[in-house]
Amino acid sequence: MNYRDEILKLKKEKNALILAHYYQIGEIQDIADYVGDSLGLSQKAAEANVDIILFAGVHFMAETAKILNPKTKVLLPDLNAGCSLADSCPYDDFVAFKNKYPDHIVISYINTSAAIKTVSDVICTSGNAVKLVNYFPKDQKIIFAPDRNLGGYVNQMTGRNMVLWEGTCEVHDILNTESILNLKEEHPKAKIVAHPECQAQVLKIADYVGSTTGLLKYTKTDDAKEYIVATETGILHQMQLDSPDKKFYVVPSDKTCACNDCPYMKLNTMEKVYLALKNETPSISLDAETIEKALVPIERMLKISKELKII
Repeated sequence: MNYRDEILKLKKEKNALILAHYYQIGEIQDIADYVGDSLGLSQKAAEANVDIILFAGVHFMAETAKILNPKTKVLLPDLNAGCSLADSCPYDDFVAFKNKYPDHIVISYINTSAAIKTVSDVICTSGNAVKLVNYFPKDQKIIFAPDRNLGGYVNQMTGRNMVLWEGTCEVHDILNTESILNLKEEHPKAKIVAHPECQAQVLKIADYVGSTTGLLKYTKTDDAKEYIVATETGILHQMQLDSPDKKFYVVPSDKTCACNDCPYMKLNTMEKVYLALKNETPSISLDAETIEKALVPIERMLKISKELKII
């Protein structure tokens, strides 16, 4: 079966919008209506006026789309496409943690469950975290959850001392300086670019630190011809499309391969996208109270991002 043609046909028939994260396989990125990072995908989901949103990403992303579009059917090709970072912040444990700091507001990374969003004051993404934290007065006490690496980076960039939840992303936290320096030795002219979910020692040796979209923009406009990329492998697809004359080397997660794949992102396949559109399942279901409470911090993020002209 030609999945590409069948998916495009079903998308038109069912008035569906396909959103895909940059960490999806190239074939899925190529058939999506919009490919982006968490901030861009949230913005597109908020603007959607369709009958179906198919989210080629992970569970918290599809949940966010459902929160922003409660009357729209939101499909996730594989319900097992979770997120290690979101899983590292269980609701009951986080509420107990939050209660220790009653004078703090909660800024939660979008990589959290809908339940965590219900007890947050504002959501952020890696693309807007620094500017969003700076939006609040310097004397405002803040809890940042769940990524300690991103939180530490934001603390460094803003001069804050936010209280950090001890969560990590298994895809980024595993990357180490040894692997990067080995690649640098092989490719001495290559610049190092890294996602802020990486450990502090990795960020320290990077030439550029930024969100997924930030990394793409940097490698597209920068003068270098080679880059060592410390993030998920899927980003290379768009990097190579944007800059076919440049070379990219992803930092490997271990010594067995030259890759760093998120096992959850890669659960989505063209066949699963096709079947999800055809059968209109699996779909995301959230109760009305969760949607109402989780919508508040998401809309606040979108409002501040618009005010600060963060795109």
